[in-house]
Amino acid sequence: MNRIEKRMQELKAANEKAFITYVTAGLPDMDRTMEIVKAQEGVTDVIELGVPFSDPTADGPVIQQASYEAINNGATLNKTFELMARLRKEGSEQPVIFMLYYNTIVNMGIDRFADRCNECGVDGVIVPDLPLEEQDKLRNCLNNNDNTILIELVSPVSGQRIKDILKDARGFVYCVSSMGVTGQAADFHREVIAYLKSVKQVSSIPVMMGFGIREAKDVRPMKDIIDGCIVGSHFINILRENNFSAESGRDYAKKFKEELETL
Repeated sequence: MNRIEKRMQELKAANEKAFITYVTAGLPDMDRTMEIVKAQEGVTDVIELGVPFSDPTADGPVIQQASYEAINNGATLNKTFELMARLRKEGSEQPVIFMLYYNTIVNMGIDRFADRCNECGVDGVIVPDLPLEEQDKLRNCLNNNDNTILIELVSPVSGQRIKDILKDARGFVYCVSSMGVTGQAADFHREVIAYLKSVKQVSSIPVMMGFGIREAKDVRPMKDIIDGCIVGSHFINILRENNFSAESGRDYAKKFKEELETL
């Protein structure tokens, strides 16, 4: 059992919802990213750390711009691993997931990537452009160490594939709430309730909802279905509006988490 699975068990025992935020590695720089991540420990349940990529096809303009700026500031996969190693060396037990595109993994080498995840304390990996049929190599390499798990995504059009996608899934399932890219202002799919119920029916792991969420009240209609939610683009906007103050990120997360429990 890794940190993500442990945290999900703790939340279930406490009858609490999970709250996950997305942070772009290297925005505005790696030191500030470190501060932002550390400030959320004890408040945010899991951090999704985005590894900047030049063509982030699943992401909307906010995260695209964040990736562009981070790359221009020198952010790389290797430097993101170095950040993780520093985080663990300083004693952080915050569950952290890398969100990155498959090209970035292949460029490093799948075996080497899996080894670095294990060495640096990465708890999970989300690869939005890697379909189920192409996951075996990465999954097997990660399973050799068993400290880093592959987090599965499903969408409103996954349909009959949901059961197959979740067959060996661990940690939680990331439910994409809309048919577009990230950051769409709670413009959820018209069948989102039925879709989330269909996922919940077949999932043996917690069900998280992401894409377009800004405030806790956005998920009120789904509160009895989902086990938690993920905020990405809006969280980056909050940080940007506050000059990437780690405290602003913590304050937002604390408020969101409190409101999530009182929906």
